[in-house]
Amino acid sequence: MSATLRFDNIGKVFPGVRALDGVSFEVEAGQVHGLMGENGAGKSTLLKILGGEYQPDSGRIMMDGQEVRFPTAAASIAAGVAVIHQELQYVPDLTVTENLLLGRLPNAFGWVDKRGAKRFVRERLAQMGVDLDPNARLGKLSIAQRQMVEICKALLRNARVIALDEPTSSLSHRETEVLFKLVRELQADGRALIYISHRMDEIYELCTACTIFRDGRKVASHPSLAEVTRETMVKEMVGREISDIYGYRTRKQGDVRLAVDAVEGHGLSAPASFNVRAGEIVGFFGLVGAGRSELMQLVYGAEKRHGGHLTLDGAPADDVKSPTQAIRRGIVLCPEDRKEEGIVAMASVSENINISCRRHYLRAGLFLNRAKEAETADRFIKLLKIKTPSRRQKIRLLSGGNQQKAILSRWLAEPDLKVVILDEPTRGIDVGAKHEIYNVIYELAERGCAVVMVSSELPEVLGVSDRIVVMREGRISGELARSEASEPALLELALPQGGREAREAA
Repeated sequence: MSATLRFDNIGKVFPGVRALDGVSFEVEAGQVHGLMGENGAGKSTLLKILGGEYQPDSGRIMMDGQEVRFPTAAASIAAGVAVIHQELQYVPDLTVTENLLLGRLPNAFGWVDKRGAKRFVRERLAQMGVDLDPNARLGKLSIAQRQMVEICKALLRNARVIALDEPTSSLSHRETEVLFKLVRELQADGRALIYISHRMDEIYELCTACTIFRDGRKVASHPSLAEVTRETMVKEMVGREISDIYGYRTRKQGDVRLAVDAVEGHGLSAPASFNVRAGEIVGFFGLVGAGRSELMQLVYGAEKRHGGHLTLDGAPADDVKSPTQAIRRGIVLCPEDRKEEGIVAMASVSENINISCRRHYLRAGLFLNRAKEAETADRFIKLLKIKTPSRRQKIRLLSGGNQQKAILSRWLAEPDLKVVILDEPTRGIDVGAKHEIYNVIYELAERGCAVVMVSSELPEVLGVSDRIVVMREGRISGELARSEASEPALLELALPQGGREAREAA
């Protein structure tokens, strides 16, 4: 029987929030069904219901014409469902093999067959075209490699229904091509696939149908994307027209605010030098593993510098050797991995916003001014349109885009902000939230901050930056003014010289 999935009038309510309201649509066997909507629209909640993590308050799920219930994740898996979540779920101290076969490692008489497990994983990874070391520990891998492990974990279960939530948000060009190949093979094999992405190019390239969510409701379904314009889909998602998502605007630039001179350290193959002026937005582009994040960690003091110098507003800043010292000097960083390095998951939205600036709210150096913290949290929740029932909500319950806005609020609340480093600030974020975050970036620059933005998305780097620095294999390979920059020019600087495979992957 063909693997057909139907959501019938699904509803889900959390305290103060109606996450899903009467959602109905179906996914046929051999179909890649796109799911689009702003962060907080209910897409991930629906997948958690499908995966057995949440229970619906109303409605039902049908598979092959029969109603199914998934009280646990194990029940969902047993029914042939595999869900790949945007927020990765892995055990960092276990190997690739152990993570892929977690809960079903081959054994004989109670003893795990480690050789057999590694052999099986190595063979299956080779069949899928995925380059991963079965013996590597997950905690030592890059975010992109961990993402591939999560994808492979679902594929190894041989599921009939597969849902992917922002699967390419951390992947390189080459890894994305591998994923697309796997998706097409699964489609040809008659699987039913749900594909969530904020990247419209991916939706149009992979999906045969699409459903649009807004505020927990289905607002549109398109059985064919052939005659649906991107402008129509954006308007359906956000409820308004956005003619230019980037909205670039010029501004006055001042003197050099931050100068990085011949910095050396982990992740770099050569000393790195660059500068950024007050009021300037400098984009950093490169392939995954080019060393961009590592360079920013060195500047921020999160990793030890082995050489070079920092200058802030013309004065030496070599004393910046830790994030605490960087923050006190007015240098802040929004990290790439917001789940592991950005948010305090068990704390509230208010606590996450105030965690840095609360040192300014101490009374007599000992007592927190709770009223001031509440005022700050409420101000930025309103300013950045953070979707949360209250400032007291646990931040882990917010969507990825709203978590990112809370991290931005944390630094906007700093009174003496000079340099803002944003590492993949819109990863996994919808088009409407991206537009809002770009406006925040422009506002930071307009008030005199020096902004450094690391991004793997070429259109984003080209759309937002005043100047673009390109990295390749751990070193800076070039720099282009906005007027000189183009996709071919940036890729030429980013791709390994003579690297035919990398060129094909791009």
